[in-house]
Amino acid sequence: MMYFDHAATTPMRPEVLEKMTPYMLEQFGNPSSVHAFGRSGRAAIDTARRMMATELNAKPTEIIFTSGGTEADNYAIIGAAMQYQSRGRHVITTRFEHHAVLHAFEELEKRGFDVTYLDVPASGVVTEEALRAAVRPDTILVSIMFGNNEVGTIQPIAACGRFLQEQQILFHTDAVQVFAKMAIDVEEMGIDLLSASGHKINGPKGVGLLYVRSGLKLSPQSFGGEQERKRRAGTENVAGIVGFAEAVRLTAAERPQQTSHYRQLRTLLLERLEASTIDFEVNGTEGLAQVINLYFPRVEIEPFLIMLDMRGIAVSSGSACTAGSIEPSHVLSAMYGENPRTKQSVRISFGRGNDAAQVELLAQGLIDIVKSFQNN
Repeated sequence: MMYFDHAATTPMRPEVLEKMTPYMLEQFGNPSSVHAFGRSGRAAIDTARRMMATELNAKPTEIIFTSGGTEADNYAIIGAAMQYQSRGRHVITTRFEHHAVLHAFEELEKRGFDVTYLDVPASGVVTEEALRAAVRPDTILVSIMFGNNEVGTIQPIAACGRFLQEQQILFHTDAVQVFAKMAIDVEEMGIDLLSASGHKINGPKGVGLLYVRSGLKLSPQSFGGEQERKRRAGTENVAGIVGFAEAVRLTAAERPQQTSHYRQLRTLLLERLEASTIDFEVNGTEGLAQVINLYFPRVEIEPFLIMLDMRGIAVSSGSACTAGSIEPSHVLSAMYGENPRTKQSVRISFGRGNDAAQVELLAQGLIDIVKSFQNN
């Protein structure tokens, strides 16, 4: 089996599991307990928090551990909007965000907020000009994802952040696809709130973080305890947090080499496809090295994916959170409108374990199967 769906989730690294294991067996104490077992867990969380803060150029007190990217997105968006609604009830996001963001904004609409959804051009990159045009005197929050999970395009986060900072408007970014894979400086980029997740970087599932700039308050979204400096109730997932931190350390250390490797794999794949006789296009401009979204005209995606799977090749037709859906990709719909490519495109995302030999087999599999559709 060859796995090319790392944007959905990634296999846990053995080094990560090794770091986690003691906190599931011997050092199992509740980190809120004052005895030695509890203090061991608390120390591990504190160490992990410092590492996350360093990766973002943030303070340890600005890091809140969550159950994943979805909770972090919800807490940031709903928590900030509810906390600062006295300043205004207008909020902004884009049409091709992850559903964890879009559904949070839909919830705000139900609560009486006015939401502006920025259009996304075919390039897959939202412009700073579009954001400037959408801002109003009563705008209090903007959320724009850092790197898109389906097409991999990278948004102008630093430019948007600096503009919003001047306007004193809170800025959140869903950085789930880029955290530790790209250098992020929340101070330099003017980011107030940032979400990340462990399982996208060969860490454990069920753990993530939310960066919250010092001085900001969020309306609580969970109740029942005083963990995370009274900001997120519930016993911390010590083992998961430890594993997340180790995954961040390893990913950040290998970032230059891995980015170069993934770009080489991307180039190889495109060269093989271009040398063939099949009809295809790349969706969006090049962004994340590890994500590429391809449009194959006249291909029926569901049987196409099954045929690839029968060859031992795993790719995706969109985000993992819409897997199994026959609806058009909301990301591609935002970029291209009503276009056949919204139902005839696949996402290929590289990760650890993928090499040139696998990409050669992937390319040949794509060519053979696409031909079976396009030549009929």
